[in-house]
Amino acid sequence: MKIAVTYENGHIFQHFGHTEQFKIYTVAEGKVLASEVVSTNGSGHGALAGFLLQQGVDVLICGGIGGGAQNALAQAGIKLYGGVSGEADQVVNALINGGLAYDPNVQCSHHQHSEGHSCGSNGCGSNGCSNHGCGDHGCH
Repeated sequence: MKIAVTYENGHIFQHFGHTEQFKIYTVAEGKVLASEVVSTNGSGHGALAGFLLQQGVDVLICGGIGGGAQNALAQAGIKLYGGVSGEADQVVNALINGGLAYDPNVQCSHHQHSEGHSCGSNGCGSNGCSNHGCGDHGCH
């Protein structure tokens, strides 16, 4: 099985459509056998589901994600765990061990934000993140 996470500086990047890197883990028998960080090469939003499919990914863990991207992942047969935050390696181990906390109803309505704010920016808490429709993705 291959698990991908939206990735930035060791953590889950909070906006699927804007991620520049994925960390992809190869997992077998409950253990991570290998991992690598891959660049999206500028792909965004709709193209990212196809990118993950080409990488052989079975599962995606991310923060905020919009409905169109969720549909593209579903059509590609990639299982989604959204609304997740934290350190990437720890999150993947939590999934493997059956203890991953995620939001099955995650949404990211980033087009409705005030100007200059995007889901998952590091200043998210100061921009009222908990009330703006990104889902409960653990903004700091």
